[in-house]
Amino acid sequence: MKDLDDLVAGFGRFRQRYFGEQRELFQRLAHGGQKPRIMVIGCCDSRVDPAIVTDCDPGDLFVVRNVANLVPPFETGGNYHGTSAALEFGVRNLEVENIIVLGHAQCGGIRALMNQVPGTGQHEGFVPNWMKVASNARNRVLSRMHGEPPEKQQRACEQEAILVSLDNLLTFPWILERVAQRKLTLHGWYFDLEHGELLRF
Repeated sequence: MKDLDDLVAGFGRFRQRYFGEQRELFQRLAHGGQKPRIMVIGCCDSRVDPAIVTDCDPGDLFVVRNVANLVPPFETGGNYHGTSAALEFGVRNLEVENIIVLGHAQCGGIRALMNQVPGTGQHEGFVPNWMKVASNARNRVLSRMHGEPPEKQQRACEQEAILVSLDNLLTFPWILERVAQRKLTLHGWYFDLEHGELLRF
């Protein structure tokens, strides 16, 4: 497990690699701005870093990470909208050409969603409220897989939640418009960190 000294040493290696061996890359990024063609909605789980999983260089991906890699539906209420703001910037300003919703196995957010028991007060707090975004995924899995082991239900819900997020992306009018114009493509990926596999919807 790394501590702060390891992070500082890691920055030294990063600096050597990118500002020593690949100086041109950072010169281009520093002076040319960012121009990623791909946006990733990833989970904030420390085991699933989209840039590491896909072996990308700085500047390749525009990434937003949140609990369980969820995309909320479009709405303009008075709440804070970090994920929606990132989507707006990525699509309308950077004009990304692809959005990948990158889910993963053993997701703690999905586990919390699957373990919620109605009427127990477990729905208070930021995580349970956020996970309501994927409640349709939970409901579909429980109705389809009633009696199956919890591990199988959770894995199914992790994958079903990706589909919910893909549906929610299309509730944003400027995403729907670009998809209809074939300027933007949506993807659902699932990283099985136990078996080292990447599945694609």
